[in-house]
Amino acid sequence: MNPRNGRTRMLTVTAVATLLALTAACSSKAKDDGGGDKQSAGGIKTGKGITGKTINLGVLTDMTGVYATLGKSVTQAQQLYVKQFNAAGGACGYKAKLTVRDHGYDPQKAVAGYTELAPDVLGFPQFLGSPFVAAVKPRIDGQDKALVLPQAWSAHLLGSKYVRVIGSTYDIETINAIDFLMKEKGLKKGDKLGHVYFEGDYGENALQGSTYMAKDAGLTVVEQKIKPTDNDMTAQVSALKKAGVKGVVISAGPRQAASLVGVAAAAKLNAPIIGNNSAYSPQLLGTQAAPALLKNYWVASPSLPIGADTPEAKKLVADYKKAYPKDALDNGVVAGWTAAAVFGEALKKACEDKDLTREGVDKALLSLSDFENGFGVTQNFSDPKAPSSHESVILQPDKSAVGGMKVVRQPSESEQAKGFTPKVS
Repeated sequence: MNPRNGRTRMLTVTAVATLLALTAACSSKAKDDGGGDKQSAGGIKTGKGITGKTINLGVLTDMTGVYATLGKSVTQAQQLYVKQFNAAGGACGYKAKLTVRDHGYDPQKAVAGYTELAPDVLGFPQFLGSPFVAAVKPRIDGQDKALVLPQAWSAHLLGSKYVRVIGSTYDIETINAIDFLMKEKGLKKGDKLGHVYFEGDYGENALQGSTYMAKDAGLTVVEQKIKPTDNDMTAQVSALKKAGVKGVVISAGPRQAASLVGVAAAAKLNAPIIGNNSAYSPQLLGTQAAPALLKNYWVASPSLPIGADTPEAKKLVADYKKAYPKDALDNGVVAGWTAAAVFGEALKKACEDKDLTREGVDKALLSLSDFENGFGVTQNFSDPKAPSSHESVILQPDKSAVGGMKVVRQPSESEQAKGFTPKVS
């Protein structure tokens, strides 16, 4: 779930050059098809992405790369939502259809997938990977104007009417995570705080949060930048232990988190460790790192977990188990379902307004100021320059909990988060 927080920096010089070349090429290629907007017999205005009575939607995900587990859960949850959305009548009788492309967390494949799908879809209820969303954002804002809901929480994605982050951005989430360490895990003024983070958008946006919080709370940040291909955190743990850190934030993937927590336990680095929402999957509880994760790891999340004690969560668990009986439940299910539901609500509102064009759906989303689907956090999409929420939930691994996570702090926003303004690009 790696959004746009430092996103272009995450890419190598070669990859950036490739992306820019591809983006330039598709700019000339993906021009308006000349069809323009149309009026249906029922008085519904339609345009690109509508074929007959079908609303075509695109999904750009990771099924084979660093976030494969997450991508699978997010996508299957969205397929489940679309099935139920259509069974309930869709929007004005129009039924939704998802076209899925796996980019494997590869920048060239991600841009190529967007180039392929963008001319033919109404929008994207999923685009996983902030560096990749960032690479095509000029096209989204300039010519395509199709609504994109990224599985990414980078503040650098803010400011667009068409790219809308759902939940708190990584910087705010990190501020709330450190607030938890200070109020409940003994981190205090004057201490050193380790921060292990992916180079690029996700990690560097999270680092903006830890840097802000450190200045406000009198902490010193000890940085450890890593690559998505780095899976052994031995060197990072050694550096953090030598520096004498009293707490650690990790803004990376599940593999890196498992290694960090496991190696820290073996090295007797007795400091609480907390990760951003992308830094955990319940599958980790089947690895050798499980005992250390259960004892000394927490996760900041933009919503309650899949095992939340709400009617909506319980229904989703039952429906997902029925649809995918062999697959594990995790918070990717919540993220995917929530994004699909947000897009679905925008479609329904656009239907009421008799405007199922890209412009109509974009406008409809801006009218959603109090969306809440049973996972504890109310989302407000009315201001493109602000995240839809500033709240975070603190979770802890738990083998007995549905989805492998339990709530240890309910949705809340720290005082520092209230005074923080994300840097919008």
